[in-house]
Amino acid sequence: MNKNLVVRIVFTLLGIAVIFGGVQISKRLSSQKEPPKMRTSANIGIVPVDVLYAQNGTVKNTLNVQGTLVAFDKIQIFSEVSGILEETSRPFKEGSFFKKGDILARINEDEARYNLNAQKSALVNAITQFMPDLKIDYKESFKNWQQYLNEFDVEAPIKPFPQPVSEQEKYFIASKNIHNQYFNIKSAETRLSKHVIYAPFDGVLTTAAINPGALVRAGQTLGELMNTSNYELEATVPLSELKTVKIGSQVKLFSSDIMKEWNGQVKRISNQIDANTQNVKIFISATGQDLREGMYLKGEVDANSFEKALSLPRELLIDQKAVYIVQDSVLRLQEVQVLKITSDIAVVKGIENGAMLLNSKIASAFDGMKVRIRQEDKVMRDNANTAASTLPSS
Repeated sequence: MNKNLVVRIVFTLLGIAVIFGGVQISKRLSSQKEPPKMRTSANIGIVPVDVLYAQNGTVKNTLNVQGTLVAFDKIQIFSEVSGILEETSRPFKEGSFFKKGDILARINEDEARYNLNAQKSALVNAITQFMPDLKIDYKESFKNWQQYLNEFDVEAPIKPFPQPVSEQEKYFIASKNIHNQYFNIKSAETRLSKHVIYAPFDGVLTTAAINPGALVRAGQTLGELMNTSNYELEATVPLSELKTVKIGSQVKLFSSDIMKEWNGQVKRISNQIDANTQNVKIFISATGQDLREGMYLKGEVDANSFEKALSLPRELLIDQKAVYIVQDSVLRLQEVQVLKITSDIAVVKGIENGAMLLNSKIASAFDGMKVRIRQEDKVMRDNANTAASTLPSS
């Protein structure tokens, strides 16, 4: 046999073997592929969407507020008299706590008391001088005045004069000018009482401007007393939200600095509107441990709830007045009554229970757009996959 002919036969057989092997490998690979997914021509080009089913009910409404805490009771302590500030049982220093009725400060009263006693002695002398005439001309009144003198105590507060029995006696007493002395004494007693300053409520001295032994002048500021058990938070709310807040509304207050919460209550609502921000001030009372003046607090006011309403993501609102619903696989634009809008949610009214709301934002959406619900699309794919898995393999 020709050598060239043998070579051609060998190469031909090798080529046939390669082709046969390739065909067999191709068949094996084809048998391992997943069957193609079935698609219906009706769904080609229709946008799949997610929906949520409307369920109206009571939507709890809260209003976020924030502000700085201030003491509800805080007063400046002034002196109405002059004198030397004396030591008391509790030091007049910043941070000292005083209960209601405790002596805050005592100013030396010796000089004022001596002057008062001198005026009382002068009054006793004046009454004693007209007693003989009283005994002769107004016998029925003499006993009353005699008893008044007998009970007169220079160290005790002065008592009112006996009531005159007749008009003649009244004019007689008035002519002695003792009423003028009486009221001067009452004024001096009042001024004497101002040498001791009492705490009007439980509180702490936040400032102390003078030390014991120093001279106090009338009108001088001594310090500041603050009630540490009663605070107030001044916050603002938009005018549009004011109708949902009322006096007595409960407030949950919290601080991110110490991770604690307190309960508060709306006590007052201002009648004035800030012209620049269109906000209204509200004042929230707060009590509890660990509260300090100057603390920055946030709060949630329990506002009026919305009845027969629905809460949904804000991004679903169209032009702040409508939403898309799905009817017979078509998008329909439906206007709603917007009750409230926050940064992430909107509370609306006017959607029927069970209505299918578009639950995803589609940039190209329009009224009348054909869509298919993604949940139904998933069921269709599952059915297609099940049917394909039953086909015989090649």
